[in-house]
Amino acid sequence: MKPIELELWEPNPNDPRTLCYIGQPVAEEVFMELKQRLADMGMLPDEYFLMEREWEDGREIPKGADIFVTTDYGESEGVYLDGYLKWYEDGQPVTRSFFTGKTLGDTGADLDRMFLISSAITKAFHGDEGQHARYLRLGPEDKGEDMIVSLTPAEQRLFINALIEHRERMLTETDGVEKLLRRMTGSITAYMNLVGERPLQISDYDKAVLAIHDGELRAFKELLPRMADCVGELLIEAAGRVGEVGRKLCMVILVSAEKFPEEKYSAACMKAVDTWDAERVSFLLEQMPQMVPDLDPTFPGQVIAHAYLTNRHLGRELIESAPEEWISSAPPDLLCHTILQQDIDFQSADTLVKKGAPCGERAAQLLKYMTTSRDVWAAELLLKDGMRIERNDYATLDACICNRAAGIARILLEQGWDFDGYLDWVSAHPNLDRPEELVDQLEEYWDSLQTQAPAQTGPTMEMSM
Repeated sequence: MKPIELELWEPNPNDPRTLCYIGQPVAEEVFMELKQRLADMGMLPDEYFLMEREWEDGREIPKGADIFVTTDYGESEGVYLDGYLKWYEDGQPVTRSFFTGKTLGDTGADLDRMFLISSAITKAFHGDEGQHARYLRLGPEDKGEDMIVSLTPAEQRLFINALIEHRERMLTETDGVEKLLRRMTGSITAYMNLVGERPLQISDYDKAVLAIHDGELRAFKELLPRMADCVGELLIEAAGRVGEVGRKLCMVILVSAEKFPEEKYSAACMKAVDTWDAERVSFLLEQMPQMVPDLDPTFPGQVIAHAYLTNRHLGRELIESAPEEWISSAPPDLLCHTILQQDIDFQSADTLVKKGAPCGERAAQLLKYMTTSRDVWAAELLLKDGMRIERNDYATLDACICNRAAGIARILLEQGWDFDGYLDWVSAHPNLDRPEELVDQLEEYWDSLQTQAPAQTGPTMEMSM
């Protein structure tokens, strides 16, 4: 399998025999590709495998960086592996932690397994002619202790033949068998060659899924013409395949099909979020009108909201690049996610407001939250920038008054809210926390506005239905 690159190169247009350096990859994409490969081989540490937060938000791998991995027992239970990036700045070495993995086990076998995972990580970046660390777990199921056995090439061949011969009879273990076969053979090509030597019947769909997981674009293209009935399922698999190869697979599938079932296409969009790839998510959403004409118009906003909760940086990218029609038809949850948190994400919230993100029935909750916390300034700016609130939503005005946010209440009145209508609403909604003196002041302010020129209603508020 092709090593994961820590620098980006492309063929030189002036001399195709050489390559040109074009920049550095994003750290999150590098980590997600590594995690995908370990998962496909069944070699993810069983407790967790996480990237350090300092590499989030689109930070790139430093130029000239290399990766090394250490493995050891931790101070508490378990065995840890730590991946580091090392590079030079001004002639001095710089080392930063990149990712950490952990297993809860603390036996010698657990330590051996983590060393083999560390070896697989190193080979993923530096290559080993497509081969990865090989190990075999043995021992009774009722014991927590595993045994790690290294296999000679002849033993590997014997074990592979046995697995292939019994694959159809091991239905409950199919996923594990395929992971082990991929780990032991190294690539989809080697796997298919071995399968072809046996009288085993493996479906084209299984082959296509394996090609997606292993990133074998050529093998996938050969299989796709026979997959007309499964394009929806394959799109979901491809959408969740990290890296550039995943993007290319998605494009190949979309070009080959005219329409997709709604549930399949929507699942693929949500799956793409898990790759942290804004370009892929945006591409799928852009193609949605042609691929699924009747899909819910609020769906792009749902995807962006999911992305924001999953990965803040990804969500911000999508919010910035999304066209206004996606944002204006989004569910109110999208705007709420940017506001209802310990530290308001004002930049994202303001971008959403300017693109017409609705508040819906959540408007009172949002203004109550901002006027209760230290974010009154944010409420004022968001209202002036076009926060969409229906003028007959008197519960929102009441939330500001109950929180003694007189300045925010005045802005609402200046934007055309009917205070007389609010007073009628108050008579039906008694509240002991409502400061009557502020209500009187606002009534006087409302009367003064009526004696002046007609209020400027502006483009910032939704018209009442």
